Amino acid sequence: MTLIKSISGFRGTIGGKPGDTLNPVDIAKSVSAYASLRDKKVTRNYRRKIVVGRDARLSGEMVMHVVCGTLMGMGFDVVNIGLASTPTTELAVTMEKAVGGIIITASHNPRQWNALKFLDEKGEFLKPEEASEVVRLANNCNFEFADVDTLGCYIKNLTYDQRHIELVKDLELVDVDAIRRAHFNVAIDTVNSVGGIILPKLLGQLGVTQVTGINTDATGDFAHNPEPLKENLTEIRNLMRKGRHDIGFVVDPDVDRLALVCEDGTMFGEENTLVAVADYVLQHTPGNTVSNLSSTRGLRDVTEKYGCNYTPAAVGEVNVVTKMKETGAVIGGEGNGGVIYPAAHSGRDALVGVALLLTYLAKTGMRASELRDSLPKYYIAKNRIDLSPTTDIYAVLQKVKELYKDEQVTDIDGVKIDFADKWVHLRKSNTEPIIRVYSEAHTMEEADALGKQIMDLIYQMTQQG
Repeated sequence: MTLIKSISGFRGTIGGKPGDTLNPVDIAKSVSAYASLRDKKVTRNYRRKIVVGRDARLSGEMVMHVVCGTLMGMGFDVVNIGLASTPTTELAVTMEKAVGGIIITASHNPRQWNALKFLDEKGEFLKPEEASEVVRLANNCNFEFADVDTLGCYIKNLTYDQRHIELVKDLELVDVDAIRRAHFNVAIDTVNSVGGIILPKLLGQLGVTQVTGINTDATGDFAHNPEPLKENLTEIRNLMRKGRHDIGFVVDPDVDRLALVCEDGTMFGEENTLVAVADYVLQHTPGNTVSNLSSTRGLRDVTEKYGCNYTPAAVGEVNVVTKMKETGAVIGGEGNGGVIYPAAHSGRDALVGVALLLTYLAKTGMRASELRDSLPKYYIAKNRIDLSPTTDIYAVLQKVKELYKDEQVTDIDGVKIDFADKWVHLRKSNTEPIIRVYSEAHTMEEADALGKQIMDLIYQMTQQG
Protein backbone atom coordinates (compact mmCIF):
# COMPACT_ATOMS: atom_id res chain seq x y z
CA MET A 1 0.00 0.00 0.00
CA THR A 2 1.54 3.30 -1.07
CA LEU A 3 -1.14 5.81 -0.07
CA ILE A 4 -0.01 7.67 3.03
CA LYS A 5 -2.42 10.03 4.78
CA SER A 6 -0.77 12.13 7.44
CA ILE A 7 -0.55 15.62 8.91
CA SER A 8 1.98 16.36 6.14
CA GLY A 9 -0.63 15.79 3.42
CA PHE A 10 -1.61 12.90 1.16
CA ARG A 11 1.08 11.14 -0.86
CA GLY A 12 1.42 7.93 -2.79
CA THR A 13 2.39 6.27 -6.03
CA ILE A 14 0.28 6.87 -9.12
CA GLY A 15 -2.03 4.12 -10.40
CA GLY A 16 -3.62 1.11 -8.75
CA LYS A 17 -6.88 0.67 -6.88
CA PRO A 18 -8.81 3.20 -4.77
CA GLY A 19 -7.64 3.16 -1.17
CA ASP A 20 -4.19 1.86 -2.07
CA THR A 21 -2.53 4.61 -4.13
CA LEU A 22 -2.76 8.26 -5.11
CA ASN A 23 -5.46 7.92 -7.76
CA PRO A 24 -8.30 10.20 -8.99
CA VAL A 25 -10.80 8.76 -6.50
CA ASP A 26 -8.62 9.32 -3.45
CA ILE A 27 -7.40 12.69 -4.74
CA ALA A 28 -11.02 13.86 -5.02
CA LYS A 29 -11.82 12.59 -1.52
CA SER A 30 -8.88 14.34 0.11
CA VAL A 31 -9.43 17.62 -1.76
CA SER A 32 -13.15 17.58 -0.91
CA ALA A 33 -12.34 17.04 2.77
CA TYR A 34 -9.83 19.90 2.71
CA ALA A 35 -12.26 22.23 0.92
CA SER A 36 -15.05 21.49 3.38
CA LEU A 37 -12.79 22.70 6.20
CA ARG A 38 -11.63 25.80 4.30
CA ASP A 39 -15.29 26.73 3.86
CA LYS A 40 -15.34 27.69 7.53
CA LYS A 41 -12.46 30.13 7.01
CA VAL A 42 -14.13 32.25 4.32
CA THR A 43 -14.45 35.84 5.59
CA ARG A 44 -14.32 39.38 4.25
CA ASN A 45 -10.52 39.15 4.42
CA TYR A 46 -10.13 35.68 2.89
CA ARG A 47 -12.00 35.08 -0.31
CA ARG A 48 -13.71 31.90 -1.41
CA LYS A 49 -10.83 30.89 -3.64
CA ILE A 50 -8.01 28.36 -3.45
CA VAL A 51 -4.64 28.57 -5.22
CA VAL A 52 -3.24 25.49 -6.97
CA GLY A 53 0.40 25.09 -8.06
CA ARG A 54 2.38 22.02 -9.10
CA ASP A 55 5.89 20.79 -9.77
CA ALA A 56 6.76 19.22 -13.14
CA ARG A 57 6.13 15.56 -12.26
CA LEU A 58 4.83 13.34 -15.05
CA SER A 59 1.56 12.84 -13.18
CA GLY A 60 1.18 16.51 -12.28
CA GLU A 61 -1.19 17.54 -15.05
CA MET A 62 -3.57 14.66 -14.33
CA VAL A 63 -3.58 15.38 -10.60
CA MET A 64 -4.01 19.11 -11.23
CA HIS A 65 -7.16 18.59 -13.32
CA VAL A 66 -8.71 16.36 -10.64
CA VAL A 67 -7.81 18.87 -7.91
CA CYS A 68 -9.17 21.91 -9.77
CA GLY A 69 -12.38 20.18 -10.82
CA THR A 70 -13.02 18.93 -7.30
CA LEU A 71 -12.50 22.39 -5.80
CA MET A 72 -14.93 23.89 -8.31
CA GLY A 73 -17.38 21.11 -7.44
CA MET A 74 -17.07 22.15 -3.79
CA GLY A 75 -18.01 25.71 -4.74
CA PHE A 76 -14.55 27.31 -4.64
CA ASP A 77 -13.00 29.54 -7.26
CA VAL A 78 -9.66 28.10 -8.38
CA VAL A 79 -6.55 30.13 -9.20
CA ASN A 80 -4.25 27.79 -11.11
CA ILE A 81 -0.72 29.25 -11.15
CA GLY A 82 0.62 26.39 -13.26
CA LEU A 83 4.14 25.01 -12.91
CA ALA A 84 5.31 26.70 -9.73
CA SER A 85 7.56 26.07 -6.75
CA THR A 86 6.22 25.40 -3.28
CA PRO A 87 7.29 28.84 -1.97
CA THR A 88 5.77 30.55 -5.03
CA THR A 89 2.45 28.84 -4.32
CA GLU A 90 2.62 29.84 -0.67
CA LEU A 91 3.14 33.47 -1.64
CA ALA A 92 0.32 33.34 -4.19
CA VAL A 93 -2.16 32.36 -1.45
CA THR A 94 -1.53 35.56 0.50
CA MET A 95 -1.29 37.75 -2.60
CA GLU A 96 -4.64 36.43 -3.83
CA LYS A 97 -6.18 36.78 -0.36
CA ALA A 98 -7.29 33.19 -0.89
CA VAL A 99 -8.61 30.97 1.86
CA GLY A 100 -6.02 28.31 1.14
CA GLY A 101 -3.79 26.57 -1.37
CA ILE A 102 -2.83 23.13 -2.64
CA ILE A 103 0.68 22.27 -3.78
CA ILE A 104 0.90 19.21 -6.01
CA THR A 105 4.36 17.82 -5.32
CA ALA A 106 6.01 14.80 -3.75
CA SER A 107 9.08 16.91 -2.98
CA HIS A 108 12.23 14.73 -3.22
CA ASN A 109 10.38 11.42 -3.75
CA PRO A 110 10.98 9.50 -7.02
CA ARG A 111 9.04 10.10 -10.24
CA GLN A 112 6.27 7.53 -9.58
CA TRP A 113 5.17 9.46 -6.49
CA ASN A 114 3.01 12.53 -6.15
CA ALA A 115 1.35 14.28 -3.26
CA LEU A 116 -1.05 16.98 -2.11
CA LYS A 117 0.21 19.53 0.40
CA PHE A 118 -2.48 21.70 1.95
CA LEU A 119 -2.02 25.36 2.93
CA ASP A 120 -4.03 27.65 5.19
CA GLU A 121 -5.07 31.24 4.48
CA LYS A 122 -1.59 32.47 5.47
CA GLY A 123 0.07 30.29 2.84
CA GLU A 124 1.45 28.02 5.57
CA PHE A 125 1.04 24.29 6.08
CA LEU A 126 -1.97 23.20 8.10
CA LYS A 127 -1.55 22.83 11.84
CA PRO A 128 -1.51 19.17 12.96
CA GLU A 129 -5.05 19.31 14.35
CA GLU A 130 -6.44 20.72 11.07
CA ALA A 131 -4.51 18.20 8.99
CA SER A 132 -5.80 15.35 11.14
CA GLU A 133 -9.35 16.55 10.56
CA VAL A 134 -8.78 16.48 6.79
CA VAL A 135 -7.71 12.83 7.09
CA ARG A 136 -10.80 12.00 9.16
CA LEU A 137 -13.21 13.69 6.75
CA ALA A 138 -11.56 12.06 3.74
CA ASN A 139 -11.90 8.62 5.32
CA ASN A 140 -15.57 9.21 6.18
CA CYS A 141 -16.45 11.05 2.94
CA ASN A 142 -18.24 13.53 5.19
CA PHE A 143 -18.61 16.48 2.79
CA GLU A 144 -21.19 17.95 0.44
CA PHE A 145 -20.75 19.24 -3.11
CA ALA A 146 -22.15 22.50 -4.50
CA ASP A 147 -25.26 22.63 -6.66
CA VAL A 148 -25.16 23.88 -10.26
CA ASP A 149 -25.76 27.50 -9.30
CA THR A 150 -22.90 27.69 -6.79
CA LEU A 151 -20.09 25.91 -8.63
CA GLY A 152 -16.71 27.64 -8.50
CA CYS A 153 -14.98 29.28 -11.47
CA TYR A 154 -11.53 28.62 -12.94
CA ILE A 155 -8.80 31.26 -13.32
CA LYS A 156 -5.31 30.74 -14.72
CA ASN A 157 -2.66 33.19 -13.52
CA LEU A 158 0.94 32.64 -14.58
CA THR A 159 2.39 35.86 -13.15
CA TYR A 160 3.51 34.52 -9.78
CA ASP A 161 7.04 33.45 -10.70
CA GLN A 162 7.89 37.06 -11.46
CA ARG A 163 6.08 38.34 -8.39
CA HIS A 164 8.09 35.89 -6.28
CA ILE A 165 11.34 37.09 -7.86
CA GLU A 166 10.42 40.73 -7.25
CA LEU A 167 9.78 39.96 -3.58
CA VAL A 168 13.21 38.33 -3.27
CA LYS A 169 14.99 41.20 -5.03
CA ASP A 170 13.27 43.74 -2.78
CA LEU A 171 14.50 42.14 0.47
CA GLU A 172 16.62 44.59 2.46
CA LEU A 173 19.53 42.15 2.80
CA VAL A 174 19.62 41.25 -0.90
CA ASP A 175 22.05 43.56 -2.74
CA VAL A 176 21.55 43.20 -6.49
CA ASP A 177 24.26 45.78 -7.28
CA ALA A 178 26.84 43.90 -5.20
CA ILE A 179 25.95 40.63 -6.92
CA ARG A 180 26.23 42.24 -10.35
CA ARG A 181 29.64 43.71 -9.52
CA ALA A 182 30.91 40.29 -8.41
CA HIS A 183 30.48 38.87 -11.94
CA PHE A 184 29.49 35.43 -10.67
CA ASN A 185 29.53 32.36 -12.88
CA VAL A 186 26.94 29.98 -11.46
CA ALA A 187 25.97 26.38 -12.24
CA ILE A 188 22.54 24.98 -11.41
CA ASP A 189 20.94 21.53 -11.35
CA THR A 190 17.14 21.66 -11.12
CA VAL A 191 16.45 17.94 -11.72
CA ASN A 192 14.11 18.67 -14.67
CA SER A 193 11.43 20.30 -12.55
CA VAL A 194 10.12 23.79 -11.87
CA GLY A 195 13.45 25.11 -10.62
CA GLY A 196 14.53 25.06 -14.25
CA ILE A 197 11.90 27.70 -14.98
CA ILE A 198 12.27 30.11 -12.09
CA LEU A 199 15.92 29.82 -11.02
CA PRO A 200 17.50 31.05 -14.29
CA LYS A 201 15.08 34.02 -14.25
CA LEU A 202 16.03 34.87 -10.67
CA LEU A 203 19.77 34.62 -11.32
CA GLY A 204 19.50 36.74 -14.45
CA GLN A 205 17.61 39.47 -12.63
CA LEU A 206 20.07 39.36 -9.73
CA GLY A 207 22.81 40.25 -12.21
CA VAL A 208 24.68 36.93 -12.32
CA THR A 209 27.07 37.10 -15.28
CA GLN A 210 26.77 33.50 -16.48
CA VAL A 211 24.43 30.62 -15.61
CA THR A 212 25.17 27.07 -16.74
CA GLY A 213 22.10 24.87 -16.43
CA ILE A 214 22.02 21.12 -15.90
CA ASN A 215 18.71 19.24 -16.07
CA THR A 216 16.72 22.46 -16.45
CA ASP A 217 13.98 21.21 -18.80
CA ALA A 218 10.79 21.05 -16.71
CA THR A 219 9.72 17.66 -18.09
CA GLY A 220 9.32 15.91 -14.74
CA ASP A 221 11.45 13.05 -16.02
CA PHE A 222 14.06 13.32 -13.27
CA ALA A 223 17.62 12.88 -14.52
CA HIS A 224 18.77 11.42 -11.19
CA ASN A 225 17.43 10.71 -7.73
CA PRO A 226 15.77 14.06 -6.94
CA GLU A 227 16.98 14.34 -3.35
CA PRO A 228 19.85 16.89 -3.43
CA LEU A 229 22.45 14.74 -1.70
CA LYS A 230 26.13 14.28 -2.58
CA GLU A 231 25.70 10.81 -4.05
CA ASN A 232 23.06 12.08 -6.50
CA LEU A 233 24.99 15.11 -7.77
CA THR A 234 27.89 13.64 -9.76
CA GLU A 235 27.20 15.69 -12.88
CA ILE A 236 27.29 19.15 -11.30
CA ARG A 237 30.20 18.22 -9.05
CA ASN A 238 32.22 17.16 -12.10
CA LEU A 239 31.31 20.42 -13.83
CA MET A 240 32.43 22.47 -10.82
CA ARG A 241 35.77 20.64 -10.69
CA LYS A 242 36.70 22.26 -14.01
CA GLY A 243 37.12 25.53 -12.12
CA ARG A 244 34.97 27.76 -14.31
CA HIS A 245 32.15 28.46 -11.85
CA ASP A 246 32.03 30.23 -8.50
CA ILE A 247 29.21 28.20 -6.95
CA GLY A 248 26.67 25.53 -7.83
CA PHE A 249 23.05 25.59 -6.68
CA VAL A 250 20.95 22.43 -6.53
CA VAL A 251 17.23 22.36 -5.70
CA ASP A 252 14.70 19.59 -5.23
CA PRO A 253 11.65 19.27 -7.54
CA ASP A 254 9.54 21.86 -5.66
CA VAL A 255 12.40 24.28 -4.87
CA ASP A 256 12.10 24.55 -1.10
CA ARG A 257 15.45 22.84 -0.39
CA LEU A 258 18.81 24.26 -1.39
CA ALA A 259 22.14 22.43 -1.60
CA LEU A 260 25.42 24.07 -2.65
CA VAL A 261 28.48 22.84 -4.50
CA CYS A 262 31.74 24.75 -3.95
CA GLU A 263 33.97 26.11 -6.70
CA ASP A 264 36.23 23.05 -6.48
CA GLY A 265 33.44 20.49 -6.78
CA THR A 266 33.26 19.68 -3.07
CA MET A 267 29.93 19.81 -1.28
CA PHE A 268 29.15 22.84 0.88
CA GLY A 269 27.06 20.56 3.09
CA GLU A 270 23.27 20.72 3.08
CA GLU A 271 23.24 21.28 6.84
CA ASN A 272 25.44 24.36 6.28
CA THR A 273 23.00 26.11 3.93
CA LEU A 274 20.90 27.49 6.79
CA VAL A 275 23.94 28.13 9.00
CA ALA A 276 25.62 30.26 6.32
CA VAL A 277 22.47 32.27 5.63
CA ALA A 278 21.98 32.80 9.37
CA ASP A 279 25.59 33.96 9.73
CA TYR A 280 24.89 36.69 7.19
CA VAL A 281 21.43 37.66 8.47
CA LEU A 282 22.49 37.87 12.13
CA GLN A 283 25.34 40.25 11.31
CA HIS A 284 22.77 42.78 10.10
CA THR A 285 19.59 41.92 12.05
CA PRO A 286 20.47 40.24 15.37
CA GLY A 287 17.66 38.10 16.74
CA ASN A 288 16.46 34.66 17.69
CA THR A 289 16.84 31.55 15.53
CA VAL A 290 15.06 28.19 15.31
CA SER A 291 15.72 24.84 13.65
CA ASN A 292 14.40 21.34 14.20
CA LEU A 293 15.94 18.91 16.65
CA SER A 294 17.64 16.85 13.93
CA SER A 295 19.47 19.83 12.44
CA THR A 296 23.10 20.73 13.05
CA ARG A 297 24.27 22.42 16.23
CA GLY A 298 26.07 24.86 13.95
CA LEU A 299 23.05 27.17 13.92
CA ARG A 300 23.08 27.39 17.71
CA ASP A 301 26.81 28.16 17.71
CA VAL A 302 26.49 30.92 15.10
CA THR A 303 23.47 32.38 16.91
CA GLU A 304 25.31 32.54 20.22
CA LYS A 305 28.35 34.07 18.50
CA TYR A 306 26.20 37.13 17.85
CA GLY A 307 24.78 37.17 21.38
CA CYS A 308 21.37 35.86 20.33
CA ASN A 309 19.16 32.96 21.41
CA TYR A 310 18.57 29.65 19.64
CA THR A 311 15.48 27.47 20.22
CA PRO A 312 14.88 23.93 18.92
CA ALA A 313 11.58 22.78 17.44
CA ALA A 314 10.00 19.43 16.67
CA VAL A 315 10.75 18.05 13.21
CA GLY A 316 8.45 19.35 10.46
CA GLU A 317 8.20 22.72 8.77
CA VAL A 318 4.92 23.61 10.47
CA ASN A 319 6.55 23.04 13.89
CA VAL A 320 9.57 25.16 13.01
CA VAL A 321 7.37 28.01 11.76
CA THR A 322 5.21 27.87 14.89
CA LYS A 323 8.29 28.06 17.14
CA MET A 324 9.75 30.90 15.04
CA LYS A 325 6.59 32.92 15.57
CA GLU A 326 6.58 32.19 19.30
CA THR A 327 10.18 33.38 19.69
CA GLY A 328 10.14 36.17 17.09
CA ALA A 329 12.97 34.49 15.19
CA VAL A 330 14.64 36.45 12.38
CA ILE A 331 15.92 33.32 10.61
CA GLY A 332 15.31 29.60 10.92
CA GLY A 333 14.60 26.43 9.03
CA GLU A 334 15.66 22.85 8.68
CA GLY A 335 19.04 21.22 8.18
CA ASN A 336 18.01 19.67 4.87
CA GLY A 337 18.71 22.98 3.12
CA GLY A 338 15.39 24.56 4.08
CA VAL A 339 15.80 28.30 4.75
CA ILE A 340 12.87 30.13 6.38
CA TYR A 341 13.32 33.91 6.37
CA PRO A 342 10.25 35.68 7.85
CA ALA A 343 11.18 38.99 6.18
CA ALA A 344 10.13 37.20 2.96
CA HIS A 345 7.50 34.74 4.20
CA SER A 346 7.11 31.87 6.67
CA GLY A 347 8.08 28.94 4.47
CA ARG A 348 11.20 27.20 3.19
CA ASP A 349 12.40 29.02 0.09
CA ALA A 350 15.46 28.13 -2.00
CA LEU A 351 15.21 31.39 -3.98
CA VAL A 352 15.59 33.43 -0.81
CA GLY A 353 18.57 31.28 0.18
CA VAL A 354 20.22 31.78 -3.22
CA ALA A 355 19.85 35.58 -3.12
CA LEU A 356 21.11 35.95 0.46
CA LEU A 357 24.09 33.65 -0.11
CA LEU A 358 25.14 35.41 -3.32
CA THR A 359 24.93 38.74 -1.51
CA TYR A 360 27.05 37.39 1.35
CA LEU A 361 29.71 36.05 -1.03
CA ALA A 362 29.68 39.28 -3.07
CA LYS A 363 30.12 41.51 -0.03
CA THR A 364 32.87 39.46 1.60
CA GLY A 365 34.73 38.33 -1.51
CA MET A 366 34.97 34.83 -0.05
CA ARG A 367 34.93 31.70 -2.15
CA ALA A 368 32.15 29.23 -1.36
CA SER A 369 34.66 26.80 0.15
CA GLU A 370 36.09 29.56 2.35
CA LEU A 371 32.63 30.44 3.63
CA ARG A 372 31.96 26.78 4.39
CA ASP A 373 35.26 26.42 6.25
CA SER A 374 34.50 29.50 8.36
CA LEU A 375 31.38 27.83 9.80
CA PRO A 376 31.27 25.51 12.84
CA LYS A 377 32.43 22.06 11.73
CA TYR A 378 30.08 19.19 12.50
CA TYR A 379 29.15 15.87 10.93
CA ILE A 380 25.81 14.06 11.16
CA ALA A 381 25.43 10.28 10.99
CA LYS A 382 22.03 8.81 10.15
CA ASN A 383 21.07 5.29 11.23
CA ARG A 384 17.91 3.35 11.99
CA ILE A 385 16.85 0.63 14.41
CA ASP A 386 14.49 -2.00 13.01
CA LEU A 387 12.24 -3.43 15.71
CA SER A 388 9.46 -5.97 16.00
CA PRO A 389 5.95 -4.59 15.29
CA THR A 390 5.03 -5.56 18.86
CA THR A 391 7.82 -3.48 20.45
CA ASP A 392 6.59 -0.69 22.71
CA ILE A 393 8.75 2.03 21.19
CA TYR A 394 7.46 4.70 23.56
CA ALA A 395 8.58 2.59 26.53
CA VAL A 396 12.00 2.11 24.93
CA LEU A 397 12.45 5.84 24.43
CA GLN A 398 11.36 6.49 28.01
CA LYS A 399 14.05 4.11 29.29
CA VAL A 400 16.70 5.88 27.22
CA LYS A 401 15.52 9.21 28.59
CA GLU A 402 15.84 7.92 32.17
CA LEU A 403 19.31 6.49 31.56
CA TYR A 404 20.57 9.86 30.36
CA LYS A 405 18.65 12.08 32.77
CA ASP A 406 21.89 13.76 33.92
CA GLU A 407 22.46 15.11 30.40
CA GLN A 408 20.40 17.78 28.62
CA VAL A 409 17.35 15.86 27.35
CA THR A 410 14.65 17.24 25.04
CA ASP A 411 11.48 15.19 24.51
CA ILE A 412 9.23 17.40 22.37
CA ASP A 413 9.82 15.03 19.45
CA GLY A 414 11.18 11.65 20.42
CA VAL A 415 14.24 11.92 22.66
CA LYS A 416 17.28 14.09 22.01
CA ILE A 417 20.31 13.88 24.28
CA ASP A 418 22.73 16.81 24.16
CA PHE A 419 26.25 16.16 25.41
CA ALA A 420 28.94 18.84 25.73
CA ASP A 421 30.32 18.34 22.22
CA LYS A 422 27.81 16.05 20.46
CA TRP A 423 24.19 14.91 20.43
CA VAL A 424 21.92 12.03 19.43
CA HIS A 425 18.25 12.24 18.45
CA LEU A 426 15.88 9.26 18.47
CA ARG A 427 12.54 9.50 16.60
CA LYS A 428 9.85 6.91 16.10
CA SER A 429 8.64 6.48 12.53
CA ASN A 430 4.93 7.16 12.01
CA THR A 431 4.60 4.40 9.41
CA GLU A 432 7.08 1.65 10.35
CA PRO A 433 8.32 -0.12 13.54
CA ILE A 434 11.65 1.68 13.43
CA ILE A 435 13.53 4.33 15.38
CA ARG A 436 15.53 6.84 13.35
CA VAL A 437 18.86 7.64 14.98
CA TYR A 438 20.56 10.93 14.10
CA SER A 439 23.85 11.78 15.83
CA GLU A 440 26.26 14.68 15.42
CA ALA A 441 29.85 15.30 16.50
CA HIS A 442 32.99 17.08 15.29
CA THR A 443 34.02 14.06 13.18
CA MET A 444 31.93 11.53 11.26
CA GLU A 445 33.62 8.70 13.16
CA GLU A 446 32.55 10.17 16.51
CA ALA A 447 29.04 10.83 15.26
CA ASP A 448 28.59 7.30 13.95
CA ALA A 449 30.10 5.77 17.10
CA LEU A 450 27.62 7.71 19.27
CA GLY A 451 24.69 6.54 17.18
CA LYS A 452 25.88 2.91 17.27
CA GLN A 453 26.37 3.14 21.05
CA ILE A 454 22.73 4.13 21.56
CA MET A 455 21.56 1.54 19.02
CA ASP A 456 23.39 -1.25 20.87
CA LEU A 457 21.81 -0.09 24.10
CA ILE A 458 18.31 -0.24 22.61
CA TYR A 459 18.88 -3.67 21.06
CA GLN A 460 19.92 -4.95 24.51
CA MET A 461 16.75 -3.47 26.04
CA THR A 462 14.45 -5.06 23.50
CA GLN A 463 16.16 -8.46 23.69
CA GLN A 464 15.89 -8.43 27.50
CA GLY A 465 12.22 -7.43 27.23
